[in-house]
Amino acid sequence: MRRLLPDARCRSVGPVVFMDHMGPHAFPPGEGIDVRPHPHIGLSTLTWLWEGAMTHRDSLGVVQDIRPGDVNWMTAGRGIVHSERTPAAERAAGHRLEGLQTWLALPAEGAECEPAFQHVAAADVPRALREGVSVAVVVGESFGLRSPVATPVDTLYASLAFAPGSTLVLGGEHEERAVFVRGEGLSADGEPLAAGQLHVFPGREPVRLEAHAAVAAMAVGGAAIGHRFLWWNFVSTSRERIEQAKADWAAGRFPPVPGEHESIPLPES
Repeated sequence: MRRLLPDARCRSVGPVVFMDHMGPHAFPPGEGIDVRPHPHIGLSTLTWLWEGAMTHRDSLGVVQDIRPGDVNWMTAGRGIVHSERTPAAERAAGHRLEGLQTWLALPAEGAECEPAFQHVAAADVPRALREGVSVAVVVGESFGLRSPVATPVDTLYASLAFAPGSTLVLGGEHEERAVFVRGEGLSADGEPLAAGQLHVFPGREPVRLEAHAAVAAMAVGGAAIGHRFLWWNFVSTSRERIEQAKADWAAGRFPPVPGEHESIPLPES
C-alpha cells in the first residue's frame, strides 16, 4: 500500500483528500484482504480496481462485490461503517490485486447528509476513444463524458489507457488536476512521469500527456475544497466534529454492519 495523498507538499487535489495505491500484490490460495468494519464521516469513498476483487459491506445493509472497471461510491455523510474483504472464490484460488482507494471530501454544507451508496458496473461507466487513448469517466465530467455517479462538487476522476504513441491534452476546465501513473512510459509536456506516483499540475494551463508505451493512468481533481482535518477515517472542517466521531465510535454509537462481528478499535490518540 502506497500513500499518495495527503503529502507534505500537497494536502489535496480538488475534493480528493486521500489516495492509496493498493498493490500490485499476488495473494496465494487461502489469503486475501480483511479490512474489518470501521467508520467514516464527512466524505465519499471510491474504490477502483485494475486487478482482483473486493466485497464491500456497510451499515446500510449493502453487500457488493467490486471488480475491475466497476465504481463503488459510498457517501459517509453524518456516519457510516463498512468492511472490505476478499471474496471467497478469489481467496480460495489465489489472485492478484491492484487499485486505488480514494476519499473525496464533502462540501461543508453537505457534510452531515444521510449516508448513501452507489455501485456502477464497468459496462455502465461512460467510455470513449480520444486520439488513441481509452477514456473512462469514473466520477464527474471530463473529456466530453459525464459519469452517472452524482457528486456535490466539480470532480475530475477519469481512467486513461494509453496506446504507444498516443497523446491526450488535459485541459484547464478543472481548478486542480493531477495524474497517477500506473506504469512507465508517460510524459507531461515532454517531462517523464515516474510510475506509481501522483503528479500534480499547478494552474490551469493545458498539459499534453504522451505515451511512449502502453500505460494506464488516473486523472483526478476538480474544484478546490478548502482545508480539511483528517484523523484516522474521519474528515471534517471542524476538530470538534472529529472528536465527537471518535467518542461515538468508542462508545458504540455508530450503526453496525449486518453480518459482521468484528470491528477496528479506535486508535490511541
